[in-house]
Amino acid sequence: MVQAKKWILVKHFDGFPKDSDFKLKMEELPEPKDGEVLLEAVFLSADPYMRPFSKFRMNEGDVMIGTQVAKVIQSNNPAFPVGSRVVSRGGWSTHTLSDGTDLTPVMADWPQDVPLSLALGTVGMPGLTALYGIEEVLGLQKGETLLVNAAAGAVGSVVGQIAKKMGCKVVGSAGSDAKVAFLKELGFDEAFNYKTIGSLEEALKKASPEGYDCFFENVGGPFSTVALQQMKDFGRIAVCGSISLYNDTTPQTGPYPHLTIIIKQLKMEGFMQSRWEHKHAESLKRLMGWVKEGKLHSREHITRGFENMPAAFMGLLQGDNIGKAIIAV
Repeated sequence: MVQAKKWILVKHFDGFPKDSDFKLKMEELPEPKDGEVLLEAVFLSADPYMRPFSKFRMNEGDVMIGTQVAKVIQSNNPAFPVGSRVVSRGGWSTHTLSDGTDLTPVMADWPQDVPLSLALGTVGMPGLTALYGIEEVLGLQKGETLLVNAAAGAVGSVVGQIAKKMGCKVVGSAGSDAKVAFLKELGFDEAFNYKTIGSLEEALKKASPEGYDCFFENVGGPFSTVALQQMKDFGRIAVCGSISLYNDTTPQTGPYPHLTIIIKQLKMEGFMQSRWEHKHAESLKRLMGWVKEGKLHSREHITRGFENMPAAFMGLLQGDNIGKAIIAV
């Protein structure tokens, strides 16, 4: 029998997560039944969505939600032979049993010189989120100006690179000078540290005096209020996240953007990548192609050791990472 380590959500988060909200549990797993496979985690993902989604997709005592790249170590399912690699929704667990319904095989021709962890990042959910936000929601066109906040994160960094590849002007906001330097390395036309500027309004005007055609929104809150004022008429906003709100114990209130949206005739749409699941296989191949061609660069913030998952997650919510937050088992 295999002994699995699992991180349990002891108590729903109240404000910013803390160590006491998590508990490390050991569990002996039985042999896989007919149709089942036993998985061993190789890389696990820490993502901002885990903070709000834990509230309505989890009960206290559940294993923390999340995805992982895992290898099949025992199999009674011919679709997933021993040794094959999959992306699993097994959560924060070193080993899981699966009937295969929650597994996505890692592409068979995954290049040896591309880290497998990118299946949780640029060639995974964050990459898909960036691609669909640009193409399906914003309908970004060559020559347009795009604003993206949290731009040095797993999604924002891919957003900016795809937009540049399309021939757009890209302005990025991030929370440290090191992140701003990273954005410049990626080819962003303008980038600024929102924590050190005197005025967000002035920084946005300076970066693009003519305004913004599109806004890829990851932050919400006061940043959004100011950014909407800088949109061009008929501008489009893709709402991917609102990390500035996730840890609030008291909901933020106003100012409310409705008059700005009406006067500028803006289009604002929330989305999740799962809406286009039927396109995932083709989209992942496109993302991998850009990686291989050197048109899409990745940076990973790797934390080693399964025991350090809560710390990695809390560090992510504090903005410690540049690029994708990964836990290597």
